[in-house]
Amino acid sequence: MTHSLVCPETVSRVSSVLNRNTRQFGKKHLFDQNEETCWNSDQGPSQWVILEFPQRIRVSQLQIQFQGGFSSRRGHLEGSQGNEALSKIVDFYPEDNNSLQTFPVPAAEVDRLKVTFEDAADFFGRIVIYHLRVLGERA
Repeated sequence: MTHSLVCPETVSRVSSVLNRNTRQFGKKHLFDQNEETCWNSDQGPSQWVILEFPQRIRVSQLQIQFQGGFSSRRGHLEGSQGNEALSKIVDFYPEDNNSLQTFPVPAAEVDRLKVTFEDAADFFGRIVIYHLRVLGERA
């Protein structure tokens, strides 16, 4: 059965936070299920989110809800097990809108994921995400 794999023990890191204001725009807002909060990156050519899971997982889908105008036109998902180097799992191509978008992921067993967002719709390269979900099952 597919369910959200991000749990309180999942360690997350992000490339940047707008004006370093983690209280208002920090990474915790990616997973809080609150429609009023979001992660807002600072400007830059690409942005990323790294997730380190407490156990091995089998990813099947990635769900992302951007703020229209602050989305990514191209992204890729990388993963690894243990201390291995990250390797590309899949490229994805989001639409520039406010909808929750679902991207299928080829079968991959990992305990670390990196989601990279490139070619931002925003001129300055900022990305705004209201929800980030990794769906699948524990391996």
